[in-house]
Amino acid sequence: MDKEFEALDSNRTWDIVQLPTGKKALPCKWVYKVKLKSNGALERLKLDVNNAFLHGDLHEEVYMRFPPGLSPPSPTHVCRLRKSLYGLKQVSRQWYSRLSSAFAMRGFSSSLNDYSLFFKLTGDLITILAVYVDDILITGNNKAEINDIKQFLDYEFKIKDLGEAHYFLGMELVRENEGLVVTQRKFALELLSEFDCMNCIPVSTPLEYTLKLSSDSGTPLPDPIVYRGLLDKLNFLTNTRPDLTVQTLSQYMQTSFSGHYQAALRTLRYLAGNPGLGLFMTPEPSIQILAFCDSDWTSCADTRRSVSGFFMSLGGCPISWKSKKQPVVALSSAEAEYRSMRRLVAEITWIVHLLHGLSTPAILPVPLHCDNQAAIHIARNPVFHERTKHIELDCHFVREKLLDGLISLSYVPSSSQLADLFTKALT
Repeated sequence: MDKEFEALDSNRTWDIVQLPTGKKALPCKWVYKVKLKSNGALERLKLDVNNAFLHGDLHEEVYMRFPPGLSPPSPTHVCRLRKSLYGLKQVSRQWYSRLSSAFAMRGFSSSLNDYSLFFKLTGDLITILAVYVDDILITGNNKAEINDIKQFLDYEFKIKDLGEAHYFLGMELVRENEGLVVTQRKFALELLSEFDCMNCIPVSTPLEYTLKLSSDSGTPLPDPIVYRGLLDKLNFLTNTRPDLTVQTLSQYMQTSFSGHYQAALRTLRYLAGNPGLGLFMTPEPSIQILAFCDSDWTSCADTRRSVSGFFMSLGGCPISWKSKKQPVVALSSAEAEYRSMRRLVAEITWIVHLLHGLSTPAILPVPLHCDNQAAIHIARNPVFHERTKHIELDCHFVREKLLDGLISLSYVPSSSQLADLFTKALT
């Protein structure tokens, strides 16, 4: 704790002043963290004080009581914060401002399509940084620039170089001869252990195929917080497990019943069948985008709204997927499919802009696969206006991108529809 306090002092985190009349001092506390490796072994014990947020300059007038264990010169002395600390509303904004300014000094630009992404282009050489608070991934084809930026970050922010990425934000990066596997095996095993499902009998689907949940399935749960906590963790697992149909269960987090909880436990039984399953990323240089969209018409028993799902891959690697209930009731299956198509076209537009900003233009048009012929005709043929005038904005957007050459529409049979996974409980 003395070492951490020295870091606070050397960084001029605060000034010791008399508390002005009419001002209040915020309380403070020490925060202890246990850092674990991807296999669950202890990495180190630390205080979460000597961290990135200390480098964000604070412009507001904020006073804080002395940390426990430290004696102020007098009872009226407090700390006026000069730097951000955990718990303040301004910390994320100030840290990002400080970090982006430092990157700009080194010639890096922030992506206009993703502000957590920074890149530097020098001829054919590129260096990319992906930032999540003070966790940073660095990649590129310029090893000298990568080494320089790591030294710069250590000098400016005292950020540790953890070497080749193997564990990032709860995701394990496993290198194989054929490519990279991104998995959350450790998190999945911890979740199974928490709910006593380590030795349960596995099932082949995350939900029963014929199950139709409603808002009053079963009896009310005595403690709905347990259900919400389980769904939060299952949602986190979908970062690498798109096969988990969590969207169906998430809509009952406000009012949870026993039937919803039993369905969630079945998802754990499905997870127990292969907790180490993840995403496979190949090293192939292809930048071909493939896109699939689908919908399940009036699948919600309570609102009769449809569920949209889409899936995208880049060079054969999964990069984007989503499952979401539509905001309005669709009057036909074609309308439901068309609204799903509009969501996917918006995602394609963003991905193409992102790749273009990194000087890696995508191959256009992007093939968009749909298993509904009527929806494809609506997008191609403006004569269908009378049947689709109530979804006109969706029509205009998809048609515009079709005419611009961003997408091409293709029919795919349901047996080959990859996005089907995001609207139904399939084996």
